[in-house]
Amino acid sequence: MSNAQETIDQAVKSNDVLLFMKGTPNFPQCGFSGQVVQILDYLGVEYGAVNVLEDDAIRSGIKDYSNWPTIPQLYVKGEFIGGCDIIREMFQAGELQEHFAGAGIPTRDTAA
Repeated sequence: MSNAQETIDQAVKSNDVLLFMKGTPNFPQCGFSGQVVQILDYLGVEYGAVNVLEDDAIRSGIKDYSNWPTIPQLYVKGEFIGGCDIIREMFQAGELQEHFAGAGIPTRDTAA
């Protein structure tokens, strides 16, 4: 496993919810990353974020790690969930909220 792969693997395993994105949650640098940030923020989910624009090895390595060609990428409890389109569709269908609940991740709706 390369250094980038080890860094990615460690980040995925040490964060309950982790978003690999272009930019930061406060300053997304692509519309797709921004959409996922809006969904997570709307749900009130605590999440970590990795700005792939800061490291080319991470930017290309995350695509190999997940075998998924695009960024952003969302991970929950070490599991790759999907990119922007999948996250948006899951959110609109209520499946994302169910997934968080099943994983024990509190959202605005479930927080007491």
